[in-house]
Amino acid sequence: MNPKVDWFFDKATKWQEAYKQLRRIILDTGLTEELKWGKPCYTYKGNNILLMHGFKDYCALLFHKGALLKDTEGILVQQTENVQAARQIRFIDVKEIVELEKTIKTYVFEAIEAEKAGLQVPMKKTKEFDIPEEFQQALDKNPDLKAAFEALTPGRKRGYLLYFSGAKQSKTRAARVEKYAPHILKGKGLNDR
Repeated sequence: MNPKVDWFFDKATKWQEAYKQLRRIILDTGLTEELKWGKPCYTYKGNNILLMHGFKDYCALLFHKGALLKDTEGILVQQTENVQAARQIRFIDVKEIVELEKTIKTYVFEAIEAEKAGLQVPMKKTKEFDIPEEFQQALDKNPDLKAAFEALTPGRKRGYLLYFSGAKQSKTRAARVEKYAPHILKGKGLNDR
């Protein structure tokens, strides 16, 4: 146990008992407990294996390279279609955690073995993401916008493409493109100010 993380487990939340059970199970696997992003993170030789976190309707273990796991029990969840590597095991009560203890440990040990082997999740390249039609039209009409977009880092490009394509309606995608075109022209990412 890492005393720097204790506050997370001592804090009164809906998931307090669930967190304590998960902590006990994970520490039993030999991982190192650290505090990262304000959450308990469990590492192997300095490499992130999994993170514990909670939401309104569930708490979860997030495996950083969960896409590499076999998921023989079919319990891993891809948070959104754009999450490439991470996968969660979600829990809605302590009883569920206790019942799945053996399975949780099996998944943790598999994740450790993947890390030991140096396995990496094959990541989709930015150029493989679809460009929404509304954004492509804006790029075709404005060579400066196209040049500015091409000059952005791959992560910034990906952020814009995911944000623009995330809108269901064409008019919303077009409005997003219009709103963020000035940011792109200034070389800024979606969340840069």
